[in-house]
Amino acid sequence: MAAVSAAMVKELRERTGLGMMECKKALTAAGGDIEVAIEELRKSSGMKAAKKAGRTAAEGTIIMKVADDNSYGVLVEINSETDFASRDEGFLAFSNKVADAVFATKETDMAVVISGELLEAREALVQKIGENITPRRAVVVEGGVVSGYLHSNGQIAALVQLEGGSDELAKDIAMHATAVSPRVVRGEDMPAEVLEKEEEIIRAQPDMAGKPAEIVEKMIGGRIKKFLAENSLEEQAFVKNPEIKVGQLAKDAGAKIASFARLEVGEGIEVEATDFAAEVAAQLKG
Repeated sequence: MAAVSAAMVKELRERTGLGMMECKKALTAAGGDIEVAIEELRKSSGMKAAKKAGRTAAEGTIIMKVADDNSYGVLVEINSETDFASRDEGFLAFSNKVADAVFATKETDMAVVISGELLEAREALVQKIGENITPRRAVVVEGGVVSGYLHSNGQIAALVQLEGGSDELAKDIAMHATAVSPRVVRGEDMPAEVLEKEEEIIRAQPDMAGKPAEIVEKMIGGRIKKFLAENSLEEQAFVKNPEIKVGQLAKDAGAKIASFARLEVGEGIEVEATDFAAEVAAQLKG
């Protein structure tokens, strides 16, 4: 009987999506033969979770927690495959447990957070719901005055960190960030690669063709300035009062915006479009 190594357990985990202990047990029973272990796992209910581990989970929920003294807050995104599953009581209870763990430890590496009892709870939930459940990411905002806003649909939230000011002001600015989706706090924070890409897009626009170089550069400068104003939190018109910019709102209250974080369920996840009619036709043909 071959000894079961950590590398073998890792390979089986990657190929099946099952937990470490379950993989180790299957390998031990199979005498260290990974293929035999997989065959046996396919016969068990545990393989149900593994078969679905690769399916896209782009629905789900955001859980927000803020310390009573407003010294820090966390946002956690947990994904499911369908909106229906994201409203399941078991899914929401699990999501809150994950957020509690992040809140208690300030750990944002989900591979570290989802271990032990939480890993077992996730696997049990996958079995029960029949969908891939993915604790995707977590952010911690800490220092100064921190407060946040979670939209009523549970799918968009933001945390704001202020130097000075109050939790109510931070909450108002977080609500604005949730609604308007700024990229950075202020223009100088915009990454150089983003500005380069924006300039490339502007140069390719039809109205740039045939113009003198100095005119083109002037037009690009103006449009970049507009782009920065539209995407910088401090320069945006406050949603509750468009007559004032968010930066001025904070300044008038004796505060400065230090940072913010905004999460929206599923953002950045590529969802494969499925032609249901074609899928059914293919199955019938098969």
